Amino acid sequence: MGQYVLRRVMTAVPTLLFISIVIFALLALSPGDPTANLPPSIPPEIKLRIREALGMNQPMPVRYVKWLQQFMINEPLNALEKSTGIQIGDSSNRLRITSWTARGKPVVDLITERLPQTLWVVGLAYLLAVALAMPIGVFAAYTQNSIFDQISSVVAVIGFSLPTFFTGVLVIQIFAVWLGWFPTLYDTTLRVVNWNTFLAQIRQMLMPVLVLAFFQIATVSRFARSSVIENLKMDYVRTARSKGLSERLVVARHVVRNSMIPVVTLVALGIPGIFGGAIVTEQIFAVNGIGQLLILSIQSNDLPVVQTVLMIFAVLVVVFNLVADIIYGVLDPRIRYS
Repeated sequence: MGQYVLRRVMTAVPTLLFISIVIFALLALSPGDPTANLPPSIPPEIKLRIREALGMNQPMPVRYVKWLQQFMINEPLNALEKSTGIQIGDSSNRLRITSWTARGKPVVDLITERLPQTLWVVGLAYLLAVALAMPIGVFAAYTQNSIFDQISSVVAVIGFSLPTFFTGVLVIQIFAVWLGWFPTLYDTTLRVVNWNTFLAQIRQMLMPVLVLAFFQIATVSRFARSSVIENLKMDYVRTARSKGLSERLVVARHVVRNSMIPVVTLVALGIPGIFGGAIVTEQIFAVNGIGQLLILSIQSNDLPVVQTVLMIFAVLVVVFNLVADIIYGVLDPRIRYS
Protein backbone atom coordinates (compact mmCIF):
# COMPACT_ATOMS: atom_id res chain seq x y z
CA MET A 1 0.00 0.00 0.00
CA GLY A 2 2.79 2.40 0.90
CA GLN A 3 4.52 1.89 -2.44
CA TYR A 4 1.25 2.37 -4.28
CA VAL A 5 0.52 5.64 -2.47
CA LEU A 6 4.07 6.85 -3.17
CA ARG A 7 3.68 6.06 -6.88
CA ARG A 8 0.36 7.87 -7.03
CA VAL A 9 1.86 10.91 -5.33
CA MET A 10 4.76 10.90 -7.78
CA THR A 11 2.24 10.69 -10.63
CA ALA A 12 0.18 13.53 -9.17
CA VAL A 13 3.11 15.96 -9.26
CA PRO A 14 3.55 16.04 -13.08
CA THR A 15 -0.23 15.99 -13.44
CA LEU A 16 -0.56 19.14 -11.35
CA LEU A 17 2.34 20.76 -13.21
CA PHE A 18 0.61 20.13 -16.53
CA ILE A 19 -2.68 21.47 -15.17
CA SER A 20 -0.92 24.58 -13.86
CA ILE A 21 0.60 25.23 -17.29
CA VAL A 22 -2.80 24.93 -18.96
CA ILE A 23 -4.54 27.18 -16.41
CA PHE A 24 -1.84 29.85 -16.51
CA ALA A 25 -1.50 29.82 -20.31
CA LEU A 26 -5.24 29.99 -21.01
CA LEU A 27 -5.77 32.87 -18.60
CA ALA A 28 -2.63 34.71 -19.70
CA LEU A 29 -3.65 34.47 -23.37
CA SER A 30 -7.29 35.37 -22.72
CA PRO A 31 -8.44 38.90 -23.58
CA GLY A 32 -8.43 41.20 -20.61
CA ASP A 33 -6.33 43.95 -19.11
CA PRO A 34 -5.71 44.62 -15.39
CA THR A 35 -6.02 48.34 -16.16
CA ALA A 36 -9.32 48.03 -18.04
CA ASN A 37 -11.40 48.97 -14.99
CA LEU A 38 -9.38 52.11 -14.26
CA PRO A 39 -10.98 55.52 -14.96
CA PRO A 40 -10.55 56.71 -18.58
CA SER A 41 -8.95 59.92 -17.30
CA ILE A 42 -5.76 58.06 -16.31
CA PRO A 43 -3.06 58.71 -18.96
CA PRO A 44 -1.81 55.73 -21.03
CA GLU A 45 1.72 56.09 -19.68
CA ILE A 46 0.42 55.63 -16.12
CA LYS A 47 -1.45 52.49 -17.20
CA LEU A 48 1.76 51.26 -18.83
CA ARG A 49 3.64 51.75 -15.56
CA ILE A 50 0.93 49.87 -13.69
CA ARG A 51 1.26 46.95 -16.10
CA GLU A 52 5.03 46.98 -15.62
CA ALA A 53 4.60 47.02 -11.84
CA LEU A 54 2.33 43.98 -12.12
CA GLY A 55 4.93 42.19 -14.24
CA MET A 56 2.74 42.09 -17.36
CA ASN A 57 5.65 43.27 -19.54
CA GLN A 58 7.63 40.11 -18.79
CA PRO A 59 7.49 37.01 -21.04
CA MET A 60 4.80 34.50 -20.15
CA PRO A 61 7.26 31.69 -19.19
CA VAL A 62 8.95 34.01 -16.69
CA ARG A 63 5.61 35.00 -15.17
CA TYR A 64 4.56 31.34 -14.98
CA VAL A 65 7.72 30.26 -13.15
CA LYS A 66 7.34 33.10 -10.63
CA TRP A 67 3.67 32.28 -10.04
CA LEU A 68 4.41 28.54 -9.69
CA GLN A 69 7.18 29.24 -7.18
CA GLN A 70 4.85 31.44 -5.17
CA PHE A 71 2.03 28.86 -5.24
CA MET A 72 4.09 25.72 -4.62
CA ILE A 73 6.81 27.04 -2.29
CA ASN A 74 6.27 30.55 -0.93
CA GLU A 75 2.63 30.24 0.11
CA PRO A 76 3.05 26.82 1.82
CA LEU A 77 6.10 28.15 3.69
CA ASN A 78 4.14 31.23 4.77
CA ALA A 79 1.24 29.04 5.96
CA LEU A 80 3.68 26.82 7.86
CA GLU A 81 5.22 29.84 9.56
CA LYS A 82 1.82 31.15 10.63
CA SER A 83 0.71 27.79 12.02
CA THR A 84 3.94 26.99 13.89
CA GLY A 85 5.31 30.44 14.68
CA ILE A 86 8.74 29.37 13.44
CA GLN A 87 10.45 31.64 10.91
CA ILE A 88 11.70 29.80 7.84
CA GLY A 89 14.23 31.68 5.74
CA ASP A 90 13.80 35.31 4.73
CA SER A 91 10.04 35.55 5.16
CA SER A 92 9.97 39.36 4.97
CA ASN A 93 11.24 39.36 1.36
CA ARG A 94 9.32 36.28 0.25
CA LEU A 95 7.16 37.10 -2.75
CA ARG A 96 3.50 36.14 -2.46
CA ILE A 97 0.64 35.92 -4.93
CA THR A 98 -1.15 39.25 -4.62
CA SER A 99 -4.47 40.41 -5.96
CA TRP A 100 -4.59 43.09 -8.65
CA THR A 101 -7.83 44.62 -7.40
CA ALA A 102 -7.73 44.17 -3.61
CA ARG A 103 -4.94 46.73 -3.11
CA GLY A 104 -2.19 44.16 -3.40
CA LYS A 105 -3.60 41.88 -0.69
CA PRO A 106 -2.27 38.29 -0.78
CA VAL A 107 -4.64 35.97 -2.60
CA VAL A 108 -4.33 33.25 0.04
CA ASP A 109 -5.51 35.74 2.68
CA LEU A 110 -8.56 36.56 0.54
CA ILE A 111 -9.34 32.85 0.20
CA THR A 112 -8.83 32.23 3.92
CA GLU A 113 -11.29 35.01 4.78
CA ARG A 114 -14.00 33.50 2.57
CA LEU A 115 -13.26 29.82 3.18
CA PRO A 116 -15.37 29.46 6.37
CA GLN A 117 -18.52 30.65 4.56
CA THR A 118 -17.96 28.12 1.78
CA LEU A 119 -17.17 25.29 4.16
CA TRP A 120 -20.29 25.97 6.23
CA VAL A 121 -22.53 25.75 3.18
CA VAL A 122 -20.69 23.13 1.12
CA GLY A 123 -19.67 20.95 4.06
CA LEU A 124 -23.11 20.78 5.63
CA ALA A 125 -24.73 20.21 2.24
CA TYR A 126 -22.47 17.26 1.48
CA LEU A 127 -22.81 15.71 4.94
CA LEU A 128 -26.60 16.05 4.71
CA ALA A 129 -26.61 14.58 1.21
CA VAL A 130 -24.55 11.53 2.16
CA ALA A 131 -26.47 10.95 5.41
CA LEU A 132 -29.81 10.92 3.55
CA ALA A 133 -28.79 9.39 0.22
CA MET A 134 -27.30 6.19 1.64
CA PRO A 135 -30.40 4.93 3.53
CA ILE A 136 -32.73 6.14 0.77
CA GLY A 137 -30.80 4.20 -1.87
CA VAL A 138 -30.53 1.06 0.26
CA PHE A 139 -34.21 1.01 1.23
CA ALA A 140 -35.33 1.78 -2.34
CA ALA A 141 -33.26 -1.15 -3.62
CA TYR A 142 -34.50 -3.55 -0.95
CA THR A 143 -38.11 -2.58 -1.67
CA GLN A 144 -37.61 -2.50 -5.42
CA ASN A 145 -40.68 -1.46 -7.45
CA SER A 146 -42.53 -0.38 -4.31
CA ILE A 147 -44.25 2.98 -3.91
CA PHE A 148 -41.24 4.33 -1.98
CA ASP A 149 -38.89 3.19 -4.75
CA GLN A 150 -41.03 4.79 -7.45
CA ILE A 151 -41.35 8.09 -5.57
CA SER A 152 -37.63 8.25 -4.78
CA SER A 153 -36.83 7.48 -8.41
CA VAL A 154 -39.01 10.34 -9.66
CA VAL A 155 -37.54 12.76 -7.12
CA ALA A 156 -34.01 11.63 -8.00
CA VAL A 157 -34.58 12.20 -11.71
CA ILE A 158 -35.87 15.68 -10.94
CA GLY A 159 -32.93 16.31 -8.62
CA PHE A 160 -30.11 15.59 -11.04
CA SER A 161 -31.97 16.98 -14.05
CA LEU A 162 -32.48 20.50 -12.68
CA PRO A 163 -29.39 22.72 -12.42
CA THR A 164 -28.62 24.41 -9.12
CA PHE A 165 -29.14 27.91 -10.53
CA PHE A 166 -32.74 26.99 -11.39
CA THR A 167 -33.55 25.27 -8.09
CA GLY A 168 -31.85 28.12 -6.21
CA VAL A 169 -34.01 30.79 -7.83
CA LEU A 170 -37.11 28.62 -7.40
CA VAL A 171 -36.43 28.08 -3.69
CA ILE A 172 -35.86 31.80 -3.12
CA GLN A 173 -39.09 32.67 -4.93
CA ILE A 174 -41.19 30.19 -2.96
CA PHE A 175 -39.75 30.20 0.56
CA ALA A 176 -38.25 33.70 0.76
CA VAL A 177 -40.47 35.87 -1.44
CA TRP A 178 -43.90 34.21 -1.30
CA LEU A 179 -43.85 32.56 2.14
CA GLY A 180 -41.26 34.80 3.80
CA TRP A 181 -39.86 31.93 5.88
CA PHE A 182 -36.19 32.62 5.13
CA PRO A 183 -34.10 35.69 4.28
CA THR A 184 -33.65 36.43 0.60
CA LEU A 185 -29.91 37.11 0.82
CA TYR A 186 -27.16 35.57 2.92
CA ASP A 187 -25.84 37.92 5.61
CA THR A 188 -22.09 37.24 5.69
CA THR A 189 -21.59 39.80 8.48
CA LEU A 190 -23.67 37.78 10.92
CA ARG A 191 -21.70 36.52 13.94
CA VAL A 192 -23.05 33.72 16.11
CA VAL A 193 -22.83 34.96 19.71
CA ASN A 194 -26.09 33.74 21.24
CA TRP A 195 -29.09 31.52 20.59
CA ASN A 196 -30.93 34.08 18.45
CA THR A 197 -27.97 34.65 16.13
CA PHE A 198 -27.50 30.88 15.92
CA LEU A 199 -31.08 30.45 14.76
CA ALA A 200 -30.62 33.31 12.29
CA GLN A 201 -27.53 31.57 10.91
CA ILE A 202 -29.44 28.30 10.51
CA ARG A 203 -32.31 30.09 8.74
CA GLN A 204 -30.07 31.78 6.19
CA MET A 205 -27.99 28.63 5.59
CA LEU A 206 -30.96 26.32 5.08
CA MET A 207 -31.83 27.28 1.49
CA PRO A 208 -28.32 27.15 -0.07
CA VAL A 209 -27.55 23.94 1.83
CA LEU A 210 -30.74 22.25 0.63
CA VAL A 211 -30.18 23.37 -2.96
CA LEU A 212 -26.68 21.90 -3.03
CA ALA A 213 -27.71 18.78 -1.12
CA PHE A 214 -30.71 18.07 -3.36
CA PHE A 215 -28.56 17.37 -6.41
CA GLN A 216 -26.08 15.25 -4.44
CA ILE A 217 -28.85 13.23 -2.77
CA ALA A 218 -30.35 12.41 -6.15
CA THR A 219 -27.02 11.28 -7.60
CA VAL A 220 -25.71 9.26 -4.64
CA SER A 221 -29.05 7.61 -3.82
CA ARG A 222 -29.52 6.33 -7.38
CA PHE A 223 -25.97 5.04 -7.45
CA ALA A 224 -26.44 3.31 -4.08
CA ARG A 225 -29.73 1.79 -5.23
CA SER A 226 -28.16 0.30 -8.35
CA SER A 227 -25.24 -1.09 -6.38
CA VAL A 228 -27.47 -2.71 -3.74
CA ILE A 229 -29.76 -4.27 -6.37
CA GLU A 230 -26.73 -5.77 -8.10
CA ASN A 231 -25.37 -7.23 -4.86
CA LEU A 232 -28.74 -8.66 -3.77
CA LYS A 233 -28.51 -11.02 -6.77
CA MET A 234 -25.06 -12.32 -5.84
CA ASP A 235 -24.40 -15.91 -4.74
CA TYR A 236 -22.94 -14.89 -1.38
CA VAL A 237 -26.32 -13.38 -0.41
CA ARG A 238 -28.11 -16.68 -1.08
CA THR A 239 -25.39 -18.50 0.85
CA ALA A 240 -25.79 -16.18 3.84
CA ARG A 241 -29.55 -16.69 3.81
CA SER A 242 -29.17 -20.46 3.57
CA LYS A 243 -27.03 -20.40 6.73
CA GLY A 244 -30.01 -19.07 8.64
CA LEU A 245 -28.91 -15.47 9.05
CA SER A 246 -31.69 -12.98 9.53
CA GLU A 247 -32.62 -10.78 6.60
CA ARG A 248 -31.59 -7.63 8.46
CA LEU A 249 -28.16 -9.11 9.20
CA VAL A 250 -27.67 -10.25 5.61
CA VAL A 251 -28.48 -6.83 4.25
CA ALA A 252 -26.60 -4.79 6.84
CA ARG A 253 -23.45 -6.89 7.19
CA HIS A 254 -23.00 -8.26 3.69
CA VAL A 255 -25.04 -6.43 1.06
CA VAL A 256 -24.64 -2.87 2.31
CA ARG A 257 -20.91 -3.19 2.98
CA ASN A 258 -20.13 -4.55 -0.48
CA SER A 259 -22.52 -2.10 -2.12
CA MET A 260 -20.92 0.89 -0.43
CA ILE A 261 -17.52 0.27 -2.05
CA PRO A 262 -18.31 2.08 -5.34
CA VAL A 263 -20.60 4.53 -3.54
CA VAL A 264 -17.85 5.67 -1.17
CA THR A 265 -15.60 6.13 -4.19
CA LEU A 266 -18.27 8.29 -5.81
CA VAL A 267 -18.66 10.32 -2.60
CA ALA A 268 -14.90 10.95 -2.38
CA LEU A 269 -14.69 11.98 -6.02
CA GLY A 270 -17.74 14.23 -5.64
CA ILE A 271 -16.23 16.47 -2.96
CA PRO A 272 -14.29 18.66 -5.45
CA GLY A 273 -17.35 18.77 -7.69
CA ILE A 274 -19.60 20.22 -5.03
CA PHE A 275 -17.16 23.12 -4.64
CA GLY A 276 -17.78 23.81 -8.33
CA GLY A 277 -21.52 23.72 -7.73
CA ALA A 278 -21.07 26.17 -4.88
CA ILE A 279 -19.77 28.78 -7.34
CA VAL A 280 -23.24 29.23 -8.82
CA THR A 281 -25.10 28.72 -5.55
CA GLU A 282 -23.03 31.31 -3.69
CA GLN A 283 -23.70 33.81 -6.44
CA ILE A 284 -27.46 33.21 -6.25
CA PHE A 285 -27.71 33.47 -2.46
CA ALA A 286 -24.99 36.18 -2.15
CA VAL A 287 -22.81 33.95 0.04
CA ASN A 288 -19.46 35.66 0.47
CA GLY A 289 -17.44 32.52 -0.23
CA ILE A 290 -14.77 31.28 -2.60
CA GLY A 291 -17.24 30.84 -5.45
CA GLN A 292 -18.31 34.46 -5.31
CA LEU A 293 -14.65 35.50 -5.06
CA LEU A 294 -13.92 33.59 -8.26
CA ILE A 295 -16.82 35.19 -10.14
CA LEU A 296 -15.89 38.71 -9.01
CA SER A 297 -12.25 38.11 -9.92
CA ILE A 298 -13.20 36.95 -13.41
CA GLN A 299 -15.34 40.04 -13.91
CA SER A 300 -12.50 42.35 -12.80
CA ASN A 301 -9.74 40.49 -14.72
CA ASP A 302 -7.94 39.68 -11.46
CA LEU A 303 -5.86 36.86 -12.96
CA PRO A 304 -3.79 35.96 -9.85
CA VAL A 305 -6.97 35.21 -7.89
CA VAL A 306 -8.55 33.24 -10.73
CA GLN A 307 -5.38 31.21 -11.35
CA THR A 308 -4.94 30.42 -7.67
CA VAL A 309 -8.56 29.40 -7.04
CA LEU A 310 -8.66 27.19 -10.13
CA MET A 311 -5.36 25.59 -9.14
CA ILE A 312 -6.72 24.86 -5.67
CA PHE A 313 -9.72 23.15 -7.27
CA ALA A 314 -7.31 21.08 -9.40
CA VAL A 315 -5.35 20.05 -6.30
CA LEU A 316 -8.60 18.98 -4.63
CA VAL A 317 -9.51 16.80 -7.61
CA VAL A 318 -6.11 15.06 -7.68
CA VAL A 319 -6.00 14.58 -3.89
CA PHE A 320 -9.50 13.13 -3.61
CA ASN A 321 -8.85 10.81 -6.55
CA LEU A 322 -5.99 9.41 -4.50
CA VAL A 323 -8.19 9.24 -1.40
CA ALA A 324 -10.89 7.38 -3.36
CA ASP A 325 -8.39 4.77 -4.57
CA ILE A 326 -7.08 4.22 -1.05
CA ILE A 327 -10.58 3.89 0.42
CA TYR A 328 -11.52 1.45 -2.32
CA GLY A 329 -8.56 -0.75 -1.38
CA VAL A 330 -9.37 -0.58 2.34
CA LEU A 331 -13.03 -1.52 1.88
CA ASP A 332 -12.46 -4.27 -0.68
CA PRO A 333 -10.04 -6.92 0.65
CA ARG A 334 -9.84 -8.50 -2.82
CA ILE A 335 -7.81 -5.51 -4.02
CA ARG A 336 -4.10 -5.68 -3.32
CA TYR A 337 -1.82 -2.80 -4.14
CA SER A 338 1.75 -3.62 -4.98
